[in-house]
Amino acid sequence: MTSPTVPPRTTRRERTSAGQWLRRAIVAGYLVLLVIWPVSLVVVKTFDGGLANLEHAFSDPQVTFALRLTVIVAVQAVLINTIFGVGISLLLVRHEFPGRGLLSALIDLPLSVSPVVVGLALLLAYGTTDGLFGPALSDAGFQVAFATPGIVMATAFVALPLVIREIVPVLQEIGTEQEQAARSLGAGGWQTFRRITLPSIKWALVYGVVLSLARALGEFGAVKVISGNVALQTQTATLTVEEKYQDFEQGTAYATAFLLALIAVAALVVVTFLRPKDDHGD
Repeated sequence: MTSPTVPPRTTRRERTSAGQWLRRAIVAGYLVLLVIWPVSLVVVKTFDGGLANLEHAFSDPQVTFALRLTVIVAVQAVLINTIFGVGISLLLVRHEFPGRGLLSALIDLPLSVSPVVVGLALLLAYGTTDGLFGPALSDAGFQVAFATPGIVMATAFVALPLVIREIVPVLQEIGTEQEQAARSLGAGGWQTFRRITLPSIKWALVYGVVLSLARALGEFGAVKVISGNVALQTQTATLTVEEKYQDFEQGTAYATAFLLALIAVAALVVVTFLRPKDDHGD
């Protein structure tokens, strides 16, 4: 009598492999639906009909002014965040002081508070007429709200944590042995930082700067409140995208958005390829 055929059992390795592929498919699908597909639609719309949308954007004075202002603001904000980001990171990791935990929590505030709230807070502090410091600054000939300084402040505020949160883990990982050895050999504070600390955190700093730049280029809410959104005066590229789209100039809006995304993505790609594969900040 022939015995019944027993179906082969699925091994644990096969089940694990199938589960891994399923999780990967879910993650890939999530990224496609949330990021890749919407961004690709902007690219498709930008080049719908050739280069006409880009040519029209570059010939529009409002767009060119907004792009120029956006770059100026982003560079200044990134410079501010780089200087203060490194300083605050060293303060948090290398020094013990009362309120250090509170300072660390406050650094994450821009990530948890709506940018619109940030813009409103800056307006209440530096508004020209009813701000806390605005009238005195205006009398001294320095305007913050509805001017470039206010836009830079808002942009720097929302992007500051990106530099710090890249540097702090690296500083904690490398420890203080090399710095203490340098000081024992007579090196000063600046010499120790330049020759020991900075080379150790250089890639974390570069990546934090690039993330800060990408965030600065795309800031919208805080800038809209503090700038007043005046075309050819205080209107940045993101605000121009909104205005052009609402004015049924979608081609120009798509092209401007594409240029902003292109700069940010290009910076991230360049850093990713330049960064050594075995370099994790140490």
